[in-house]
Amino acid sequence: MHRLSNLILGLFLLPILIVPIFFISLVILAKNGKPILYWSERVGKDSVLFSMPKFRTMYRDTPEVATHLLNNADSYLTSFGKFLRKTSLDELPQIYSVIKGNMNFVGPRPALYNQDDLMSLRIKSGVDKLVPGITGWAQINGRDDLLIPDKVKLELEYLNRRSIFFDIKILYLTVIKVLSQDSVRH
Repeated sequence: MHRLSNLILGLFLLPILIVPIFFISLVILAKNGKPILYWSERVGKDSVLFSMPKFRTMYRDTPEVATHLLNNADSYLTSFGKFLRKTSLDELPQIYSVIKGNMNFVGPRPALYNQDDLMSLRIKSGVDKLVPGITGWAQINGRDDLLIPDKVKLELEYLNRRSIFFDIKILYLTVIKVLSQDSVRH
């Protein structure tokens, strides 16, 4: 049922999101050239890797590590990339991953393939059994400000409280957080 509701919502939102996706693509192409999308290897349900699209917000020569591990992360961001990240518009292409079934709208954010510290805690707590999401309980309760153990505690709380009503609450709070740009660091 959860998969079906994500698929239906994704297919409903796709025609609405096509317009901003098209215009953002044009701006990236004009300002920074190709590629428009950055395909990131992420860890999905049961630790299976998948490729997740995001709008490219960084220069092509940026090391492939979590942003918080970069020295002076802002120096790798393009001027338009800063805007996309601050507004979370860089996440729009992830609708593809939701429709494909690699992601849900709500769940733990998918870890990078090399975030072993995060994944070991997720496996230990059982959070790795969840389909990752575009947003999640940890995202709205600290996002970039959370330490990894705190993030996993919130993801475990989500695992234990999961319901359609809790997902709706998280989606609503995500909109509020994005509009207020709360806890967005990079």
